[in-house]
Amino acid sequence: MSAPALRLGTRRSTLALTQSRHVADALTAATGRAVELVEVTTQGDVSRAPLAQIGGTGVFVSALREALLEERVDLAVHSLKDLPTGPADGLALAAVPPREDPRDVLCARDGLTLGELPAGARVGTGSPRRAAQLRGLGLGLEVVDVRGNVDTRLRLVHDGEVDAVVLARAGLARLGRLDEVTEVLDPLQVLPAPGQGALAVECRADDRTTHDLLAVLDDPATRAAVTAERTLLAALEAGCSAPVGAHAVVAEGDEGPELYLRAVVASVDGSASARLSAYGRLDDPAGLGSRLAADLLAEGVADLMGERVP
Repeated sequence: MSAPALRLGTRRSTLALTQSRHVADALTAATGRAVELVEVTTQGDVSRAPLAQIGGTGVFVSALREALLEERVDLAVHSLKDLPTGPADGLALAAVPPREDPRDVLCARDGLTLGELPAGARVGTGSPRRAAQLRGLGLGLEVVDVRGNVDTRLRLVHDGEVDAVVLARAGLARLGRLDEVTEVLDPLQVLPAPGQGALAVECRADDRTTHDLLAVLDDPATRAAVTAERTLLAALEAGCSAPVGAHAVVAEGDEGPELYLRAVVASVDGSASARLSAYGRLDDPAGLGSRLAADLLAEGVADLMGERVP
């Protein structure tokens, strides 16, 4: 008798379903185990208020985690950048699959790039991190808060309500919508969110069977990179809605592979920012993230984030 299908908890948005189907198909191909999707509505899906107003960190994952702990699903797929940095009691991050391109992109009217948008152009984003960095470029753009799925945001451009929106390239790639992109933003201008472009696959910590099955999906290089980024975020005591960008890549060092981590902390109004980078051992990504966070705190970034960090 064949094993029952694994129940995969997912948000109901088109992007979340696409990402979850990708994970389900990869797991079935690698293990032969059937997977069925179970749709779960999260607070972030039903509220149109700004993320900071409805709680920021965790608004897209709490309901999925509850479904896991209540054994209504066996695993859950999240966008890693939405995942709180603190440990979740009773749950395990069983797999971090290979990452998509983590950069942000501009989707603008008339095929315009960021530098071609006129002063006063309205650029939509729901991310304080993107808003802060866009304002800091000094281009005279009006950054406006927008919420909604990818189609909703792109429609704002098509309908002329905004001149452009900034989105994650990874989401558009997974949806087959890269033709909407008018510019891929250089991380030197706009650094992506910690974990952007990566997925997180969680299961119950005591479910060793599912945990062992999911291990086949884990990509060590991606896990190391996002561990460095998320450790930095945690050390800054900043949530996923804070104006913090971070991106780690595996680079070839003098003694073999190592991690190169860049980070930015900006004031919400874009008037000030701190950008630093550091190299570290590939086998100690958390140490690298902690060290760079300490360097940023020494630069006074706690004030930029609008709160004191002990």
